[in-house]
Amino acid sequence: MKTFPLEYLTLEEAKKLQFKLVETITRHFSNNEFLNNGDLGVVPGLGRPKMTAKVERTIAEFFGAEDAVLVRGAGTGAIRLALQAAIRHGDKVLVHDAPIYSTTATTFEFMGLDAVKVDMNRTDEVLQAINGDIKLIYIQHSRQKSSDSYDMYELIRSIKHVTDVPIITDENYTVFKTRFIGTQVGATLSCFSCFKLFGPEGIGCVVGKKSLIDKIRGMNYSGGSQVQGYEAMDVLRSMVFVPVMAAIQAEEIERIADIINSGKVEGAESAYVANAQSRVVLVRLREPIAARVIEEAGSLGAATYPVGAESKYEIVPMFYRASGTFIKENPELNDYVIRINPMRAGHETVIKILKEAIRKAR
Repeated sequence: MKTFPLEYLTLEEAKKLQFKLVETITRHFSNNEFLNNGDLGVVPGLGRPKMTAKVERTIAEFFGAEDAVLVRGAGTGAIRLALQAAIRHGDKVLVHDAPIYSTTATTFEFMGLDAVKVDMNRTDEVLQAINGDIKLIYIQHSRQKSSDSYDMYELIRSIKHVTDVPIITDENYTVFKTRFIGTQVGATLSCFSCFKLFGPEGIGCVVGKKSLIDKIRGMNYSGGSQVQGYEAMDVLRSMVFVPVMAAIQAEEIERIADIINSGKVEGAESAYVANAQSRVVLVRLREPIAARVIEEAGSLGAATYPVGAESKYEIVPMFYRASGTFIKENPELNDYVIRINPMRAGHETVIKILKEAIRKAR
């Protein structure tokens, strides 16, 4: 099995990104404003709390975008609103020839969108598939299949050379972890969950073209739809900590894979670093005991199912089943492969739990 994990930020690069965000914050907040929790309500002239608007402007500047909007519904809600703003019912959308993320697939279904599939690992095929009927190109930055190898940045640049068709990117699992998001390299809108950035439950973000962001605000004008000031401040504070923590996590993932591949974990045949959806270690066991290893890992202190995949609640390492997409590609490995995400744990803790879980499961 060969995987093509995304290139994550190094620790030094992550520190610079953190510093850049704090620098951006200082340009928008003064006189101890940042120490406030934020206001409430539909402020006349803004349609949302003043502090929410200030946080949105900060996020937009940080990403070099025309505008940004915080929305309810986390990453799913952000993607849904972006699609509703950019295209109409029944439009043709160019997507990667892979299973669409389940909640996104639901949005495609209720909007009646016609998903035209093309292998995005083949840029030439993507360009050939673009014609007058295609109203939008939808790209998931993280991998949809373990065999995916496309470079989103190069793909968008190539597309922009031949068409002005809008591009929406799904940045869940990648924002603040990779060098760029889609809008920084030419996409129209980029969407992500703030819950996956250690922020409050249910908040998402869309950044990009102002006319479409304004349209999203127009669709969410009611008071109950607004992200309140204290929630927006929680989003921004949480973002500051993401780059460095994610870079440390990525380092530990590499160490875990190296230890397993050096033969130091009895019962583990091999390990692969992959983006599925989060960056994880795929561990191939020598025996068909995957379910039992996961169960035993749970008894040893690991989590065995996600909360929000990278949320503020996910501290202990997570041992869980391989994704449905991976199993579709490799059905013979269903009982042999587990996923491990160290979360905030060091490699020593993960390896200790893995060794003991395998021993008890055999």
